[in-house]
Amino acid sequence: MRTPATHTGFSTRAIHHGYNPAENQGALVPPIHTSATWVFPDTAYGARCFAGEEQGYIYTRISNPTLALLEARLASLEQGAGAVVFGSGMGAITATLWSMLEPGDEILTDQTLYGCTFAFLHHGIGHFGVQVRHVDMTDPANVAAALSDKTRVLYLESPANPNMRLADIAAIAELAHARGARLVVDNTYCSPYLQQPLTLGADVSVHSMTKYLSGHGDVTAGAAIFADAELAQRVRLYGLKDMTGAVMSPQDAHLVMRGMKTLALRMDRHCENAQKVAKFIEIHPTTARVFYPGLASFPQHQLARRQMRQMGGMMAFELHGGLQAGICFMDALQLVARAVSLGDAESLAQHPASMTHSTYSPEERAAHGISEGLVRLSVGLEDVEDILADIGQALDRVHAAHAARIPPQPCTEPA
Repeated sequence: MRTPATHTGFSTRAIHHGYNPAENQGALVPPIHTSATWVFPDTAYGARCFAGEEQGYIYTRISNPTLALLEARLASLEQGAGAVVFGSGMGAITATLWSMLEPGDEILTDQTLYGCTFAFLHHGIGHFGVQVRHVDMTDPANVAAALSDKTRVLYLESPANPNMRLADIAAIAELAHARGARLVVDNTYCSPYLQQPLTLGADVSVHSMTKYLSGHGDVTAGAAIFADAELAQRVRLYGLKDMTGAVMSPQDAHLVMRGMKTLALRMDRHCENAQKVAKFIEIHPTTARVFYPGLASFPQHQLARRQMRQMGGMMAFELHGGLQAGICFMDALQLVARAVSLGDAESLAQHPASMTHSTYSPEERAAHGISEGLVRLSVGLEDVEDILADIGQALDRVHAAHAARIPPQPCTEPA
């Protein structure tokens, strides 16, 4: 069996790229290389490896055949020049940014960021001489006005966690490059199947592979895919090896590759279910607003259609009644699990103000577009009729309290 060329289809590359069973005693599934260290045939070979003159394996903190295969597949799926995998999504983000920024530099970020990314910037790298500035990146004109001679990195999520804001990746990449800066995009919400930031001009695409890429909620993992192979190598040898040590295990790499085999099939179902759920929530009388790119009412619907293959499995919404209505809805759920994370086969709901974005102060949440009553929903792979039934009864419970003019209270037990 030959390794498929890069012009083959997405799922073909996700399943086959970079592996030849004939080179592995006919094993259909790539073997898991659990060794921490690697034996050199002679001293000269080892010296060449350490000098970077030989591409052999030295130590799994740097590279490993199982991890290397996953990296090759990720680079192929996102059309990058190289990739590095990590033990978590935050490992990918921190190792990448440590490698790209120096004291005195500036990083320009969107107003809305995942809570741990926000914490790293303000309580981590921001304490080491890097200036962190936020700007509303939904309008490229804001970015153009905010760029300075010190800006080295622009960082954004599109869609953003948790309020689904989009950024025009191509337009912002052009602005960044004109000023000698690089653009890093967190592509977790979309996965490489729905969006490929590097083809839109971004320099780095980062992922929490815990989410859609693995897809089964049984692994923590991260990845960074690069348009520039030299930057990928710097992140590997500095950000990963020296600064964070956020190493991914070969067993976890195997689980991610297993999940990637069904990525396209799963994403199609996530998107199909989410579109129906978003429409259902939008017309319910207790709903104040739904944030989902697939709805015509979504302010950036046309941008989503330009840069995303489909509209994704994530959404957020506000209910009449604010904080207490949102909590009551959460506690009334029976099928949909109250849990953080996303991209699992199971549908998950969470309350950002008390969970993923609790690292923000209430004032920071307000400033960054994360209201106290916002609910985030990761629509899973269950039969959509069952998802709708559960969400419907939870919405009805909130609506009944609102119609009776009784402030919705946190539910003490499931409805």
